[in-house]
Amino acid sequence: MSLYLMTLLGNAAIILVSLLDSKLHNPMYFFLSHLSLLDLCFTSSIIPQLLVNLGGPDKSITYGGCVVQLYVSLALGSTECVLLAVMSYDRYVTVCRPLHYAFVMHPRLCHILASMAWLSGLATTLIQSTLTLQLPFCGHRHVDHFFCEVPVLIKLACVDTTFNQAELFVASVLFLVVPLSLILISYGHITQAVLKIKSAIGRRKAFGTCSSHLTVVIVFYGTIIFMYLQPVKRRSKDQVPDLRFDSMEDPFQWGIHLKDGSLQQTRCQPLDKVVFLMGPAEERKLEM
Repeated sequence: MSLYLMTLLGNAAIILVSLLDSKLHNPMYFFLSHLSLLDLCFTSSIIPQLLVNLGGPDKSITYGGCVVQLYVSLALGSTECVLLAVMSYDRYVTVCRPLHYAFVMHPRLCHILASMAWLSGLATTLIQSTLTLQLPFCGHRHVDHFFCEVPVLIKLACVDTTFNQAELFVASVLFLVVPLSLILISYGHITQAVLKIKSAIGRRKAFGTCSSHLTVVIVFYGTIIFMYLQPVKRRSKDQVPDLRFDSMEDPFQWGIHLKDGSLQQTRCQPLDKVVFLMGPAEERKLEM
């Protein structure tokens, strides 16, 4: 709980300082404030319910709550993928084209790029979440997870989910592979530019400018690629990765690791609740 509050305070402080300090009214802190807002909202969409489930005997969430969590977490996560790519371009212009920085990273362009990131996240969640919720959930369901998201609910379906899995894979490529490729291209140019700097102090300063963003990229994309760039049916119970939410330059980095969890529903009654059973890995079944 204290770690969650520290995360909220840390991200909120970054947003407030970026807004109130006129010296920080530049593209880097503009995008950083958006990233902090994303992390603040993303953690708030998952962690409070998780703390409730971990802190008491009730391991359930209402169906409505699950739907809200599904839409919100997917929208924010997808937006962050795009925003990290945008921030890498900002770092590229800073290091490789410093004399043109003010002209290239014009405030209007910054607002357009940030808007594109938010709108792309909204679009993908409206498509993916809606398609997922149209699936019939029935039969014996075992889910190694602790919050509602698309792969989890696809795995619960009692019908052929080939189309949904294909759609999920395409979306994963668009929001993971494409942004990550753009990030790698940007850092490839940055590396070339830095290696041409003869001064050791200049090289350290250039790398220091990008180190925090690069750390967030590695942690964020590393865990998500592990989760999503593989077929749903191949995910095993032992492959529940660390869930980490990092903000560039945010002093509070935290992670949650839940080794095993199971989620079950029954078909014989109206779907008004989703139950998370968290504990040692074992077979659990609900008879229809």
